Amino acid sequence: MLVLDEAHLLNYEQLEAIRMLTNTAMDQDSPLSCLLVGQPTLRRTMKLAVLAALEQRTALRYTMPGMTSAETASYIKHHLGLAGRSDQLFTDDAVTLIHTTSRGFPRAVNNLCLQSLVATFAAGKSLVDEKAAQSAVTEVLD
Repeated sequence: MLVLDEAHLLNYEQLEAIRMLTNTAMDQDSPLSCLLVGQPTLRRTMKLAVLAALEQRTALRYTMPGMTSAETASYIKHHLGLAGRSDQLFTDDAVTLIHTTSRGFPRAVNNLCLQSLVATFAAGKSLVDEKAAQSAVTEVLD
């Protein structure tokens, strides 16, 4: 079993090499199982005509959906708990803005939360409010 994380960064030649590795026994019984893990651009790259043979060998495709608003709030609370913070640190408005902007994708939630914390600290406040979250959105998206 071969797992390639960040597979969206692979170029055509590298993806073609993976196809060749799976080419033994003419598709009857490949001794290699390969898991390509990457960002949405990987799916678009795999759809290119030059990679049709590799795309045809792909037995399963999965796209991780974003978290719901409730899941995002729980995710933030859980990570704050892991950091030793049990009291409220983010207002509901801030969490809503972070969720909406991130579309519920964990990496984007993490980035926005971190920048929100920085904005809150810079403003001399102790609670991340919607204004701090908006500053984070501006910082991350610009």
